[in-house]
Formats: sequence, C-alpha cells, structure tokens
Amino acid sequence: MRLLVVAVGQRVPDWAAAAWDDYAKRFPPELRVELKAVKAEPRGLRNVDQLQAAERDRIAAAIPRGARVVALDERGTALSTQALAARLKGWQLDAADVALVIGGPDGLAPDFRAAAHERIRLSDLTLPHAMVRVLLVEQLYRAWSVNAGHPYHRE
Repeated sequence: MRLLVVAVGQRVPDWAAAAWDDYAKRFPPELRVELKAVKAEPRGLRNVDQLQAAERDRIAAAIPRGARVVALDERGTALSTQALAARLKGWQLDAADVALVIGGPDGLAPDFRAAAHERIRLSDLTLPHAMVRVLLVEQLYRAWSVNAGHPYHRE
C-alpha cells in the first residue's frame, strides 16, 4: 500500500524538505509514503474559482486511479492520534493506495472536497503549507507506530 501526499506548491524551505525526508524514510516497505508536489496556479487577475479549478485538474492528474482520496480541509473531521491510527489500519486492510491532498493558498475546489472519500483536518490553527506537509507525514508515522506497537505514542 502507498500513501501519496499530493500537495499544491513545489517550493518548500530546506528545513521542511529535510523533515519530510527524515520521516518518509522511517516507514516500512509495505507502507510507502510518497510526495507529489503539483504546480500552484499563478496568482494574478484570475478569481479564486478559476485558481481552484486549475489546481483541481493538476491534483486529479496526480492521483492514481482507484486511490482513496482524503482531502485535508479546515472543515474536515478532527482526529486524535488513536483515531488516525484506526483510519490508517482500515486503509491498510482495504489495500488501495490513499491520496492525502493538501490544497493551495486558496484551498481545494468545493467540488473536489465534496467528491473526496474523506475530509480531515490537522488543526484548528492556520498553518504554513510547508509545515502541513511535515505535520502530516509525522502524524502518519505516529499512527503507523501506534499500530505497530511501538512506544512512540504515550497516553
């Protein structure tokens, strides 16, 4: 099974790239984690709907056919570590790839959010996109660790 993080935006600070790489290499071979950065639509004279539509098309092209789509959205379901671990276990039992999608500066297109299999949120706080990538991969690793019985999570 593969966890594919599809994130709008191609440039992140070096610290974010290093943190992503550090966590991504910790996953076992049977649960690969990959990052697919897609180009953000240039901000200019276009309206938000046009920007989101262009990014939606790029995101959709990056998602493998048959993958479970999980949109990261501020209106999504908040999950505890244990709840994310349970979701991850369910995804693994399903055996399909999972695409976790991080939108651009204007968020995800409403029709894309509505069509996603799930919508989750990482925080009630507004976070920089580079930090969201790092926080997401860390939380996925923590969820895997909980499921594997590692003492990474303490209650």
